[in-house]
Amino acid sequence: MSETLPVIAVFGASGLIGEAVARHLFREGFPVRAIARRFSPSQKAAFGADAVECEFVSLDTNALNGLLNDLDAEIVVNCTGVLQDGPRGDTRIAHAGFVRTLLAALGHRSRLLIHLSIPGNAADDVTDFSRTKREAERLITSSGVPFVILRAGFVLTTSAYGGSALMRALAQLPVRLPKPLADAPFAVTAASDLSRTIAFAARRWQDNERVWNEVWDVMERHPSSVSEVLDVLRSHFGGSTPRLMLPPFLAVLGAVAGDLISYLGWSPPVRTTALRELRRGVVGDPTSWITVTGIEPAPVGAIVADLPSTVQERWFGRLYLAKPLIIGCLAVFWVISGLIVLTISFDAAAGILVSHGFSPWLAKAVTGITSVVDILVGLAIAYRSTCRAGCVVGILVSLGYMIAATVLAPGLWFDPLGVLVKIIPATVLKIVVLTLLGVR
Repeated sequence: MSETLPVIAVFGASGLIGEAVARHLFREGFPVRAIARRFSPSQKAAFGADAVECEFVSLDTNALNGLLNDLDAEIVVNCTGVLQDGPRGDTRIAHAGFVRTLLAALGHRSRLLIHLSIPGNAADDVTDFSRTKREAERLITSSGVPFVILRAGFVLTTSAYGGSALMRALAQLPVRLPKPLADAPFAVTAASDLSRTIAFAARRWQDNERVWNEVWDVMERHPSSVSEVLDVLRSHFGGSTPRLMLPPFLAVLGAVAGDLISYLGWSPPVRTTALRELRRGVVGDPTSWITVTGIEPAPVGAIVADLPSTVQERWFGRLYLAKPLIIGCLAVFWVISGLIVLTISFDAAAGILVSHGFSPWLAKAVTGITSVVDILVGLAIAYRSTCRAGCVVGILVSLGYMIAATVLAPGLWFDPLGVLVKIIPATVLKIVVLTLLGVR
């Protein structure tokens, strides 16, 4: 084999799988070009000059071909994926659309495409996510481009995002899932097995094995169930013993709420697509992959045993589901408090200012302005893109209210309902949100 390893371009390198794959290939000595729409500061530090930020999904054929030429990539790994249509992505564009453009950019040049997909049969595809993933597979298999399609199971790695983050959180709760969900087959895949497979193909490619037409299920030999995976995670991370059964309607309600929240720019892991895919189960046949590569897949117990189990992981699991609860409560609190003062309590609120020397018109103006500010702060906290700014402004506004009230009506500190005292824990909660806003 040539001493020079092929350059590997990883699309979607900021995602759970893409980042794990890119980091592993770096450690294996491969020259990797990590490509993503946006990287976190820690990812930029890890990939250095090899981190390429661009809106690659929206590139046309010529621009994508130019990017690959500039990167001198011989092997292209596509880890791009969108769970469900929404403001942050479209399944058809991200899956089939991008693959169509990528195949046109590759043409018949001597490049190998390694594509991350999902297991299962087309007849069982019940969501736009799975249907567009399958459409992307059909485009690849009929393109004439050398390819390896890796159908991964439920991927676990040291990072936590989306479904893997949710499983860690559920493992910390004293609840069991409803039986249809708990018993669904749930084959797990180690991110390192995906990386080892890509490295295997890359080394064979470097040995001038250029005819590739493979579709492999990459997962444990014998699929676990959802409840078994949760039990292993619960034991590893020291989660609570399950004592309660989650009512099925709550799972459905949570998925619908997740769909609605996504329109505020958030990426909740519990959505109707995730619930339907979970009910279908994750299962495949890794025999051909094992036979060709010689890689023995790690079972779920071994995969989880390799994950760190420290106080950081336990904090993450316990705070993960508390985060949306805190943000939701703060947003509703600010909006409702502003609406109450602006409507049914307007005269009473303005009267307080009048009793402290404000003229009637000035009292009404101040009451109206502060009420609108409260509503805008709540709306800002609700939207992902403005949540940080909303929390900062909310803290400043709260401090302003406290200072003004102390000057004008210091007796409010001794109000039996704690009018001013309650501002302090609400402010602390905003600080907590500011510490939890990072998702990667």
